Amino acid sequence: MRDLVFKDDAISDRAKKNLSILDTIRRSGPISKTEISSLIGVNVVTVSNYVEEFLRRKLIFEKELDVSKGGRRPVLLDLNNDSGYTIGVGFNLSNAIAVLVDMRGKLIRKVKIEKKESKSPEMMDLILKLINDLLSQSAEYKDKIKGIGIAIGGIVDKNRETVRWPESTGKDNMHYSLITLPLKDMVEREFHYPVCVDNDATMACFGEQWLNQDGQIKNLLYMFSGVGCGIMIEGELYRGANGCAGEVSIYNPKEKDSESFDCEAGEPCFLKRWQTDIGMVESAKKALSSHKDSKMLEFCGGSSDKLELKHIFEAGRLDDKLALDIIKHAARKLGIKVAFLVNVLNPQLVIIGGGLEEAGMPFIDEVKRTVSEWAFEEASSAVRIVSSRLGEDAVAMGVANFIVREVFTNVKE
Repeated sequence: MRDLVFKDDAISDRAKKNLSILDTIRRSGPISKTEISSLIGVNVVTVSNYVEEFLRRKLIFEKELDVSKGGRRPVLLDLNNDSGYTIGVGFNLSNAIAVLVDMRGKLIRKVKIEKKESKSPEMMDLILKLINDLLSQSAEYKDKIKGIGIAIGGIVDKNRETVRWPESTGKDNMHYSLITLPLKDMVEREFHYPVCVDNDATMACFGEQWLNQDGQIKNLLYMFSGVGCGIMIEGELYRGANGCAGEVSIYNPKEKDSESFDCEAGEPCFLKRWQTDIGMVESAKKALSSHKDSKMLEFCGGSSDKLELKHIFEAGRLDDKLALDIIKHAARKLGIKVAFLVNVLNPQLVIIGGGLEEAGMPFIDEVKRTVSEWAFEEASSAVRIVSSRLGEDAVAMGVANFIVREVFTNVKE
């Protein structure tokens, strides 16, 4: 087992300086010590002391001298990209993805497998296969791999390092049985690297901010479909008391036996747990019985039973009216949920991802329009709503880069 130790969100002062200096070099290098000092507000003597340790560990290196403004020319520092590598495993609506990245977050290798609805044992097998396949293609990097990050849609208890994995109990995707898995321990025993397990939306949120060169975005949300939300406040991930924050629905396994909670205004209710596709496939299948001219039927081979979400998006890109109606209806549902969160958290940025970004601008534009209509003007005017830049790789890239962040904070004295 390697010596990387995953820290709590409350890290030491030294770890904060490690992260601040190394992240500044990552984002802005080649850069001088004086420029680093100015950017992060730490005196140049302190920066120099930290830099010496980073040089010793070969995390950074000295580059050509900068142009002098008088006196001795300053040495420039840059990140040593191949000082280490990390693995990230993540899921979206249709795929499971594993990536290998370097210390700057650059994608080195990628493995993708189509994901089906499945039980937790099959999902566990899929995670192991993804990591095995990636490692088999990355033999030359194995000795420098610092850790593995896994991001999934279950409820991740950071205190107990377990996952409550949601499983469909039948055709109704909104009812789940919950199974606790010691996922971290299982993967560490199999591969002998340090392992971090986290929530998919939280890690996608981190990845979008970490890999965005505009470091001024400090307050953002990442909407993973309508079922989960990654939250960053003042540049720090918000996880809640034990890592469960961001579930934007409530769930009672006994709700079928009770009429105490109902929602007449919408179907499904905006507070209840949604299907990950916001019901688009189910709606399309029903509508196709009376719309035989839709391109969606062509894409699914003439049988609505074989319809998949990607067929709706493909038809929408060709301006198929029925597909666009379904896409916009789902976007309006999501927009109302986003408007509520915009009012509560007042973010600078909301990112739509988890696979829904594949619906394109008609979806994004409808979400924007709905948020503008439903959120307070002061909050809605301050927020930008965009599709995920990282697309299907957002979760895997996010959790892989979170391991990079942990490497930065773990530099010892």
